[in-house]
Amino acid sequence: MVDVAEVWSEALPAIKDGVTGVGVWTALNVSVAIKYEDGFFVVGVPYRDQELAGHLRLPQTKRLIEHEVGIRLNAKVNLRVIEGTEAADWETEKRRDAEKRRLQEQAVARARAEVAAGTSWDSVYEQLSRKFAATPNRSLPQNRAQFFMEAIDLVAEALSKTPVADDFAERQYARCLERISQYTELPSTLVAVKVLERTFQG
Repeated sequence: MVDVAEVWSEALPAIKDGVTGVGVWTALNVSVAIKYEDGFFVVGVPYRDQELAGHLRLPQTKRLIEHEVGIRLNAKVNLRVIEGTEAADWETEKRRDAEKRRLQEQAVARARAEVAAGTSWDSVYEQLSRKFAATPNRSLPQNRAQFFMEAIDLVAEALSKTPVADDFAERQYARCLERISQYTELPSTLVAVKVLERTFQG
């Protein structure tokens, strides 16, 4: 098992030779090596000295630390500077990382779902427009009724394939209902009822 404290102690003189500035030196002096894990060399800065952590994250300083520590570990190293100097602080940081990843994955999944829903309902919306434009003598009530029945089937089929699972899809779906309502001069609530009836009938 790697003795990170020993590695850090050995690397510090070489690191200090390559940097200038009181802030960087002070940051190096108060830092504590915590762990080497999954390619990360974890260095902690005491909570009371958090303003010094930025000195270690500067690209030039970070590269120098990674180089000098990497030589001694004979491995490629990524420096991770965290708040706190205990192993428990690193565990807390990892939990935060996991939560950030989870939220990012959720956001990506939500965005993809919105794109898929938007694309699907946009397509339905355009189909309704084309279908109405292609309806002969659409000013006549019987032809508007025929369009209405076909439009209900179209939206009901789309609803069965693309369930309304979020607020964005809800608005896209409502937009299609409003489009039918506008074309047929029927209340949008009635249109929604007919779509649901058709959906339940399969």
